[in-house]
Parts: sequence; C-alpha cells; structure tokens
Amino acid sequence: MRGTRTATGAALAVGALAAAGLAFAPAALAVTPDTATITADCGVFGSGEATLTATQDGTAATVTVTSAINAPLALSEDSIASTLTFVNANGTTTTFSGTENPAIATGDPVVVGPLNGTVATGDSLESYGGSLQIVVFGITVTCTATGPQAPGPFVFD
Repeated sequence: MRGTRTATGAALAVGALAAAGLAFAPAALAVTPDTATITADCGVFGSGEATLTATQDGTAATVTVTSAINAPLALSEDSIASTLTFVNANGTTTTFSGTENPAIATGDPVVVGPLNGTVATGDSLESYGGSLQIVVFGITVTCTATGPQAPGPFVFD
C-alpha cells in the first residue's frame, strides 16, 4: 500500500511540474492568416485558384502551395523543385524553396511544399508581385498572382 501511495505522489508531482513548465513556456509564434488564396496565371500551363498555407517556428517558416495547374502526368514524391517569391511590405523580397511534394496522380492539382524560408518579426508577405517557379522534368513553369492574396498578406510574429 505504501508503494502505491509513493508512486501516486510521484506521478502527481511530475504532472504538476509539467503543468508549471507549460505555464512558463514562451508563447508559440504564429503567422496570420495561416491560409490564403490567389488567382494564379501559369501561362500556357493554365490558370486558376491556388491555396497557400504558411507555418512559422521562430525565424523558420514554411509555405505549401496547392497550385492552379493540374499534373499532365503522374509525378513521384519529391520530384519537383520549387521557388516561391513573396514581396515584403518593407520593399524587399522573401524566397521559399525546396524539392518536397507528395506523389501526384495524373490530372490532380500540383502540390509543392512545404517550401522553406526565413522570416523576421513583422514581415508582411504578399504573393502579388512575386512568383512561383516549378521545375519538373527539366521544364520550368512560372506562375504569377493576378491580384492580391485573400484574405491578405501573411504577417509573421
């Protein structure tokens, strides 16, 4: 009986310490909004609505793009090289890049990312005025937004 009380007391103490640790942990940084849409023009490869999803962990950030173009052929995982350039409200540009993508079936929307980039507190990134370059099978496709992203630019904490 005494061993059970000791184990229970130890478990409660560990739980209390864990809760206290969470209470004093720094707040997680966030990007607002975390999802935006654009209308993109990819030239002869097509146009339409694309969705951008952003995350932030300190100065590291990622963006995943579900593009406005559909795959003409099946694409294997991690076979697309992508560079996404945003215009920052401060007048500079910020680039996200990578070679990550899920396997994509013929006719499905092309999804790239997460693409990695570096951000600073207060960065306000807009895709309008920037571009997305996708290189697959040695062919480069460049997509540009035809207007501002909705509901607005990504603002990083």
